[in-house]
Amino acid sequence: MQPLFEPLTFLRGPALKNRFALAPLTNLQSHPDGTLSDDEYKWLTMRAEGGFSMTMTCAAHVQAIGQGFPGQLGIFSDDHLEGLTRLAAGINKNDSLSIVQLHHAGHRSPEELIGTKPVAPSAHEESGARALSTAEVEQVIEDFIAAAERAEKAGFDGVEIHGAHGYILCQFLSSDTNRRDDQYGGSLENRARPLFDIIAGIRQRCGKDFNVGVRLTPERFGIVLDEALAVAQRLFDEAQIDYLDMSLWDAFKEPTEEAHKGRTLMDCFTALKRGDVRLGIAGKIRTPEEAKQCMESGIDFILLGRAAIIHHDFPNLLANDKGFTPLSNPVSADHLRAEGLSDTFVEYMGVWKGFVANTEGVITPEMLT
Repeated sequence: MQPLFEPLTFLRGPALKNRFALAPLTNLQSHPDGTLSDDEYKWLTMRAEGGFSMTMTCAAHVQAIGQGFPGQLGIFSDDHLEGLTRLAAGINKNDSLSIVQLHHAGHRSPEELIGTKPVAPSAHEESGARALSTAEVEQVIEDFIAAAERAEKAGFDGVEIHGAHGYILCQFLSSDTNRRDDQYGGSLENRARPLFDIIAGIRQRCGKDFNVGVRLTPERFGIVLDEALAVAQRLFDEAQIDYLDMSLWDAFKEPTEEAHKGRTLMDCFTALKRGDVRLGIAGKIRTPEEAKQCMESGIDFILLGRAAIIHHDFPNLLANDKGFTPLSNPVSADHLRAEGLSDTFVEYMGVWKGFVANTEGVITPEMLT
């Protein structure tokens, strides 16, 4: 298990003290206006105290109209700065890299939540989203950059740009949801333009030691694996980011596309030449042995989601006991409360099938297509 506890440097900013990062997790705990709640502060700082070398917030929306779920953390207004500053300090004092995930839900913003029609790269019949004008796309890009500046002002070590899971940047990347005929549609280069313009803007306007990561999805949501690999390789080649976070749902599964079968999704990305840009992986990594297997496959660090919900101090438990065996699902609601989840968060986890004891979960990852 020793490689899991070796430090990891980035091109910019502080190093990780170990290879365990907290994945960005929806938790519904912030106030309706997007300001930080005590519940969310407790949930995140407990993970920093528990030994995670990087503690990342849930998806924080960069525009009010980009909100994707109730109780979402906001970073679209200076009104959020007080709570964000408190949170960054609470994470950093535990020698954990503090990261805000920057997000806009696009057509996945519920109209009943945002009070108007959602927006998207192109009109979206199912959600009723309208297409953004060229000027509005430029404003979305600007608001991602401004949110990164706000995160830096609050004291965070960096940001992660959410380009995965069918949210707005993923919607631009997919030719299924992006049917534009301007500079943001058509070729893959054009569809990726918002993502790369955001990265360039953050690099121009934030400090030279500000850490920047990107999260991508390699399958589903209209993403073609070859195109995901091409975007990943460009991110590695240009080296304007510090790490790529690949959200795989299951790190050990085969690709769905016939041309790529015979190896794991993880291996598709470890095979790329990444230079000094680091590669993190998330997706059903639940045990120390699975974490070790990922490291042996050639990744640089691991993002834990469900395992970090169940054990806020997963890294410390493993560091102190090489035979540490995590609890398996389902776990009790009382256990989750003891691990720093509010009643709201516990209730949300209850909709995930098999996660919380004595609940009838209805959602599985396989349903999120």
